[in-house]
Formats: sequence, C-alpha cells, structure tokens
Amino acid sequence: MVDTVEQVQNATSSSDALAPDTGRPLTRAEKIRFGVGFCLFSVLWMTAGTSGSQVLLPQRFTDLGIGVPEAILGTMNSVGCVFALVSNVIFGALSDMSHSRLGKRTPWVVAGGIVTALGYLYTAQAVTIPTIVAGWCLVQVGVNMMIAPAVAVLSDRIPESTRGTFSAFYGGGSIVGQSLGTLIGARFIGHMQVGFVLGICLFAVTGILTVIIWPREHSAVESAAATAARNGKGNQKQGLWHRLRVSFTPPTKGSRDFYLALGGRLFMMIGSSMVATYQLYILQKYCGLSVAESASTISTMSVISMVVTFFASIISGPISDKLRRRKAIVAVSSCILALGIALPWMFPTAAGMMCYAGIAGLGNGIYTSVDQALNVDVLPNKNEAGKDLGILNLANTLGQVIAPVLVSVLVIRAGYVFIFPVAIVMVLIGAAVIMLIRSVK
Repeated sequence: MVDTVEQVQNATSSSDALAPDTGRPLTRAEKIRFGVGFCLFSVLWMTAGTSGSQVLLPQRFTDLGIGVPEAILGTMNSVGCVFALVSNVIFGALSDMSHSRLGKRTPWVVAGGIVTALGYLYTAQAVTIPTIVAGWCLVQVGVNMMIAPAVAVLSDRIPESTRGTFSAFYGGGSIVGQSLGTLIGARFIGHMQVGFVLGICLFAVTGILTVIIWPREHSAVESAAATAARNGKGNQKQGLWHRLRVSFTPPTKGSRDFYLALGGRLFMMIGSSMVATYQLYILQKYCGLSVAESASTISTMSVISMVVTFFASIISGPISDKLRRRKAIVAVSSCILALGIALPWMFPTAAGMMCYAGIAGLGNGIYTSVDQALNVDVLPNKNEAGKDLGILNLANTLGQVIAPVLVSVLVIRAGYVFIFPVAIVMVLIGAAVIMLIRSVK
C-alpha cells in the first residue's frame, strides 16, 4: 500500500515537471531561453510604455498648450483602459483559436509589438485631444495583443513545477522596465523626439526578439486538422461557430477558484494603486513636502522600490516552486504590502514614504513573482488559457480604474489620511479571498 502511494506521488511529481506542449522536461538551454525571453519581453515593453505614459507624453501635453495637461492625460488613460480591458480578452481568445504554422501564440506576440509601435508613433505626433486618445487606444490594443498570448505561454509550454520561477522572470522584468522607463523618460525630456523614437523601436522589436529567444513554438496546423476530423465535414461549420461562441464565453464549469483568483487580484490592485499612483500628491499634500523635496524623495523611493522588488521577485518564484505553495505566499505578500502602506499613515514624512517604498516593494515583488503562476494553476480549461488569462488580467486594469475614483471620493470628503486604512482593508480582503482557493496549495 505504501509502495502504491509512493508510486502515485512520484508519477504526479514527474508529470508536473513535463512541458505541456512537448510532454518532456525542459532542457537547461530551454529553461535559460524561456527565462531570458520572459524577462526581456517585460523589460522592453514596460520601458517604452512607462517612459511615454509617465514622462514624455505628459510633458508634451504641457508644451502643446491645447488644454489642461492633467485632463488630457486622464482622458487618454481612462479611454485607453476600456480598450485594454476588451483587447486582452479578445486577443487571448483569438490566440487560443489560432492554427498557424508558426504556432498559436507567436504570430500575435510579433504583430502586437508592431501595432503598438505604430500607435505610439501616431500618439507622439498627434496635436489634438481626439487624435491623442485614438493613438493611445491603438497602443493599448497592440500591447494587449502581445501580453495575452505571451502570458498564455506559461500555461502552454512551462511545466507546473517551475511556473513560479518563470512567473518571477516575467514579473521581475516588468519591475525593472518600469524603473528604466522613468529614468529614460527623464533623460530625454529635453529631447522628446529622440525619446519617442527610442520607445517606438523598443515596442517594435519586443515581440520579434522574444519569439527568437524562446524555443520555437510547434505548428498549430495539426491541432486544426484534428479538430476538423473530430467535427467531420458536415459539422465543420457548426464546429467553427461553436468554438467562436465558447472562446468568448467566460468559464462556468469548475471555475470557482478561477473567480476567487480574479477577485483576490482585483482587491490587491485597488489597494496598491491607491497609494502608488498618488505618491507625488501624498508627499506634497499629506507629508507637506515642497515640489523639489517631493521630486527628490520620489527618485529615492524609485531606486529603493526597484532594488527590493526585483530581488524579492527573483527569489520568491523559485521558493514557491520548491515549497509547492502559491496561495499562502501570495497572502503573505499582501500582508507585507499592507504593513508598508501603514507606515506613511503612522509617520507622514519623507522617511515614512521611503520605508513604504521598501516594505511595499518587498510585498509587491513576492506577489508579482507568484500570482501569475497561481493564475495559471487555477485555469478551468488549459485549451482556453489565452482567453481565461485575459479575463484574469482584467483585474489589473479594473483596479487601476477603480482606485483613482475611490481616492478622489476619499480626498474630497475626508482628506488624504483616509486613503491608507481603506487601501489596507482592500489588500487584506484580497489576501482573504485568495486563501479561499481550494485547488492550489
């Protein structure tokens, strides 16, 4: 009896180490290529996107003099979020349905980078509010055309036993890219055209370099032939329409943990965005710092956050794989983030905000490295990974949309001091929801 149990455990452990697409373990070279590819993917698009959205475009709106810069930026981001929400799900579903000789995900990752570059070029040259918004919406469409299929590769091609590690490469790259984007944007703020050209080039090569570095994806033509054979010639048209309907329908069967993961991430994003997005205003209007002091403090916070978050991300992913634990680590990271948010609430000073950057950076790094792996583990149907991960990624965008609205209401009615306890509650609710998941340890 004991031998039988051990055999079952060994078989389960062995299957966890097999790549879903090939049915064999990844070689050392393949692991390196996937790790570098995931990291580079995040670094490139986040560097280009952050330099534009947080530095170069806001400064250009000020220079154009066509309206209130804050209002233009807010309109651009708000409308762009709608396109991001829809695009992530659509392109995830379309990549699930693809039967290209290059694979299901590869064509979309490459095309997405080119579309993003064109949208960014258009936005950088636009001189009216409608054209600026239209250009940025195209950027969001292109970015999500890349992200949805790229994240689905974690489900398609990465063994379950190492998903935490590769999720860490993906998350760590985004953290580095965000910080690099801020620094590069500041470097070219006096030479914006050069900065915009650099961003366009980075977007354009993101998908191309990523698929070159990754091991080549297998052709998806065979799966198309198999599907046609199962449906039969007479039912082929019916099978196509059925697949279209299913591919754009949210999961319903065996999806309890899927929606718990969605809810947990949503609350987490709302809480973290409430403070992270308003750091400058918190420093000036809550901590009482001058413009120069707040700018200096934010620069220091950025460096602290980048270093702590990156190393926390890289370390936590492999630990998660080693312990075979996801939700407990995600819940602990949420509690660490809540502690970081509490520090400036209790100590409204520059030092309090720097401590927030370090502690919250630790929590964010741990969360980022493991959460994506947890999301893959709770997918109801691995064959619809692109679409379902796109739905889960809606939590990121929705959280960034809800947070500013919540902060605005709190600041108007009660002041900045109430942002922190509400943000803490949101993060802890997210942790509690994650702990309700049953299918993942």
